[in-house]
Amino acid sequence: MIKRKLKFNGKKAERMSTAAGGDLKEEVIEWEMRPGGMLVQRRTDNSDHPITPNLRIRVAYGAARYEISVNPHATFGELKKLLTEETGLEPGEQRLICRGKERENGEYLDMCGVKDRSKVILIEDPESKEKRFIQMRKNAKIQATHRFINNVSIEIDKLAQQISAIEKSIGNGKKVAELQITTLIEMLMRQAVKLDNISIEGDTIAQKNLQGQRVQKCVETLDLLKVANAKVKPVIITTKWEFFDPPPATTSWQLFD
Repeated sequence: MIKRKLKFNGKKAERMSTAAGGDLKEEVIEWEMRPGGMLVQRRTDNSDHPITPNLRIRVAYGAARYEISVNPHATFGELKKLLTEETGLEPGEQRLICRGKERENGEYLDMCGVKDRSKVILIEDPESKEKRFIQMRKNAKIQATHRFINNVSIEIDKLAQQISAIEKSIGNGKKVAELQITTLIEMLMRQAVKLDNISIEGDTIAQKNLQGQRVQKCVETLDLLKVANAKVKPVIITTKWEFFDPPPATTSWQLFD
């Protein structure tokens, strides 16, 4: 008579049995979760049953070819996870065709007749492919916007340097041509128009607002410089001439017959 007592703790169980001689033996059994949620006894090297070798599945994805090693008791969903590492496609973006039929994630390889070196065709889900294409176009547009804003930023940097030079001149009491100030204001406003025409994509709104604030600050600075420049009195350089009396004549002339 065999008496068993099982205590499950998720992966292990203890089985107590009475041997033929009446001695009580305790045996620890390892458990593993099989695909689909089935709990089975884990096989060890000492098991009477040989370990099932992995299958080598040949997967065709367009012009690419892959060979995937997978347990024969795995599901097609688990095969998709392995293919993600090779193709970059997420499991939800994959469709697997085996023996002329599209397979569901929960179907087992061995139950569907998959054997060693069986061929599986992988195609990208059409909806996922379209979403990927749309996302690629969106990313390309965002990158183009970043480059455009960066070019505007470079132009603003150049104008800011000219503003600093004008500010230094006026600060030293040197009057500058008013046309120089108004020209800079016009050039800054052109950059502002460029920024307004940018369609905002992704995180470009922060960059756009930052450059817009820089333009506004530069224009305000030029307006103040324009007022300060008008108060600077131009320096008039005049030449003062000094006249000297001619020297007295010291030579006497004697006439001879």
